[in-house]
Amino acid sequence: MSATGGMLSGIEGRFSHAVIAFLDDEGYPLSVAADFELDLENDVVTLSDPPGAVTRPPEDQEVTVTFSHIRPQPGVGYDERRYVSLWGRLDRRGGRLILKPVRERHWDEQEMTFFEFAERGLGQAHRYLGRLSEERGQRVRPRLSPGWLFLRATRLPFLTATFVPVALGIAVAARHGPFRPEWALLTLLAAAFVHLGLNVANDVFDTMSGADSANVTPTQFSGGSRVILYGLMSLRGMALLSAAFYAGAVAIGLFLAVARGFWPLFWIGAAGVAISVAYTAPPLRLVHRGLGEIAVALGFGPIMVLGAFFVQAQHLSWEALYVSLPVALLIALVLYANEIPDRPGDAAAGKRTLPVRYSQRAIVGGYRAATALAFALIAAGAVTSLLPLWTLIALATIPIAVRVARALDRFYNSPYELMPHLGTNVQLHLYTGLLLLAGYIVAIVVGHVAPHASIWMR
Repeated sequence: MSATGGMLSGIEGRFSHAVIAFLDDEGYPLSVAADFELDLENDVVTLSDPPGAVTRPPEDQEVTVTFSHIRPQPGVGYDERRYVSLWGRLDRRGGRLILKPVRERHWDEQEMTFFEFAERGLGQAHRYLGRLSEERGQRVRPRLSPGWLFLRATRLPFLTATFVPVALGIAVAARHGPFRPEWALLTLLAAAFVHLGLNVANDVFDTMSGADSANVTPTQFSGGSRVILYGLMSLRGMALLSAAFYAGAVAIGLFLAVARGFWPLFWIGAAGVAISVAYTAPPLRLVHRGLGEIAVALGFGPIMVLGAFFVQAQHLSWEALYVSLPVALLIALVLYANEIPDRPGDAAAGKRTLPVRYSQRAIVGGYRAATALAFALIAAGAVTSLLPLWTLIALATIPIAVRVARALDRFYNSPYELMPHLGTNVQLHLYTGLLLLAGYIVAIVVGHVAPHASIWMR
């Protein structure tokens, strides 16, 4: 962008000195510090000519003049980071250097977070690596160690969303019959493979739709893994990885269906795979139509809980269906909240998620209503004996839901201030699910120790 008086006004009073960077006669980069004065009316910067310098800034080539500021924070790093860089030729007059800038680049952490600044520079980084590849005659690209790359590409930590419903389905079955650990392990593995296939497929289709490239405010919990966008993995490689996970899930699922009851497990498994693929894949692209929350609720709620229950018990259960409902609501809210920072990029890519469609007030109100319903279902199930009374301990996470709702309202338009609260929202689903599971484990233990105790105790 061209230098303007407005841009020079942004320099005034904000920087103590300038640094002039240039190439010496042998082509080596040099930099020297200089005092400066601004002529805002004429868009001119006057700099001191460094006295006694072995190599003085030249007049016959373009130089860079940079103004920068950081504030050290001991034990933390830096904040208040900002800089302005100007390019142009110098004119020596009366012992001073006159710069009439022809272009500029700047960044102010108060106006744009570092993470967004880095994302917006991605195109420039790819162009640099492209030029470097041409010079070297071989491709130069960023790399991660295989372990970290797998962790990032698959988003492995999000498997808690699979563990909770599968474990609950198994616990419901164990409350009323024998526990079969070998089937439980295979069930968990099949469900995890579907989840990982879904995670990787999302990156593939979000890259193809342009949603990832349009998103310049990704967080730890939103915006995808971005390994394709960063050049860490190819689109084809990610597609093959997703297909491998789905193939593994289908193979285990068919084995379980043959061994434990073919048609019920076949249809449950087929529904799970179909919903996960349709989530971002054309032509349905459910998340683009504002149906992502419903898909996630079904897949990580009733489908996984009922599937895990059936593998153990070889029949279906209203109790298993009921306990899946609060878990389904809470995992849907993980997606729901994670879509908030992605609104601008999603809207630009035509991804009409609920936060893109509705106002902040409606979205935060929807979060509060859904969490209230989830906890109401737990309470109603426990007091009516549809669930063990011990599952009431899951209500202990209500304060977490309140904190997240307040954070969504307060930081709705600030992705990186919202980011830690998105993590808390993931914990809300995990901790509530674990407490429900703990309630079932207590009921199972009590049922074995005191089989004739009141139904309220078992």
